[in-house]
Amino acid sequence: METEQLFGLANAAALPGWLALALAPLWRGRAVFAARLFAALLCLGYFALLLSGLAGAGPPEGAGFTTLEGVRLLLSTPEALLAGWVHYLAFDLFVGSWEVEDAGKARLPHWLVLPCLAFTFVAGPVGLLLYLCVKVARIRAARDGAAQVTGRNGKSIRRA
Repeated sequence: METEQLFGLANAAALPGWLALALAPLWRGRAVFAARLFAALLCLGYFALLLSGLAGAGPPEGAGFTTLEGVRLLLSTPEALLAGWVHYLAFDLFVGSWEVEDAGKARLPHWLVLPCLAFTFVAGPVGLLLYLCVKVARIRAARDGAAQVTGRNGKSIRRA
């Protein structure tokens, strides 16, 4: 199969997982499972791409992970670039599934997770950072709310 066809197939394989995560409040456990299943399929595809790449002529001269130029050379063929893209699809989808799962445990409303998922979908680390910030903010707000009580005179007082 041509790399462009594989690219389209990989993108299409990620979308049901993201859709499941967006609908997670309806069935969170199943949504996380579905997203992780699609992420696992992408991982399998990534593995196959790596094997086929290793079976070929090998990486170009100077390719490696120790310099930016070396990484550019690693991704200089359409097959290697496709493998890199599938790598991103799989990891971002897994991170999104973790966000949804963790949000359920932290009792975060799903509407707060949706923007995080959108950012994770298009800019993985930014979405993860946003999710972590939202979670910390909600935990602090809940803690501060719990520390506030009403006194006998009906006025709000803070516990130490």
